[in-house]
Amino acid sequence: MLTATQKKTAQAIINIFETSTVLGDYGSVTVIPGDTGHLTFGRSQTTLGSGNLDDLLQRYCSNPGARFGVKLSPYLPRFAAKDLRLDGDRHLHNLLRASADDPVMRETQDVFFDLVYWQVAERVAGQFGITSPLGMAVVYDSTVHGSWKSIRDRTVQQSGQLAALGEQGWIGAYVQTRRQWLATHQRRDLRPTVYRMEAFQRLIDQDCWGLELPLVVRGLEISTTTLNATPPGCYDGPQPGSRTLALQASLARGLDVRLVQLGLSALGIDIKTDGIFGQRSARCIKDYQASQGLPATGVADAALIARLVA
Repeated sequence: MLTATQKKTAQAIINIFETSTVLGDYGSVTVIPGDTGHLTFGRSQTTLGSGNLDDLLQRYCSNPGARFGVKLSPYLPRFAAKDLRLDGDRHLHNLLRASADDPVMRETQDVFFDLVYWQVAERVAGQFGITSPLGMAVVYDSTVHGSWKSIRDRTVQQSGQLAALGEQGWIGAYVQTRRQWLATHQRRDLRPTVYRMEAFQRLIDQDCWGLELPLVVRGLEISTTTLNATPPGCYDGPQPGSRTLALQASLARGLDVRLVQLGLSALGIDIKTDGIFGQRSARCIKDYQASQGLPATGVADAALIARLVA
């Protein structure tokens, strides 16, 4: 069994692979051309195509405390049907981004990804005889990224059994086998992901089998400090209406900005809910004010915010 810190470190490595962040990007929304998973969301990038995104959102919307449950619930039948038109639904994408500010969504993702990926990886690693924290991270990565079983069998065929090679020797052989498989894969989008195996190889070369902190993976620090920080891009304030929003030298960021952007998005306005009040946000506010016969200042006061934030 890994310690709690070793588990968080192993998960942080895969978070870095998936979303280039130590804690994971809970609001990450991506659609990669050619990706069979189609619309992808969350800390460990679960997909529409696999059906796991439907499962995640069903769990979230069933929680009475889910802040965005009412807004996301109408989409659930389409997620269940794997409606690929959701790939291009920009307002849905904005809803998903905004939901990351909700602690209920973050907790739902943590529990879901632990159940769907970590516990599965823990079980198959234990059955195969892999016990080291770094070895567990390698298995977890393949559970999230896919094809653990086929690459495991290929490694055994090409290099031998774990009992003969020892865990460290076998994991090293597995990483090289998977790297070659990724580099020559028929899917072009998978080939660049050899960086995952290159990162593991560096950890192997540095003898980091216990995942002792601090570590640097792909240029990002994994330490006690970074593991206990606030997830990137998540806001717990200020509350809507508690301040006026305007374009300024130091851009306003926060929950109130995100919810104003989401209100504009619900009206069909082309804006991304990134929680940052920049040039685009000011322009959209100005256009909205003009459409409503209001002074087109580009400044959102408490009254305007109340109109936009339901």
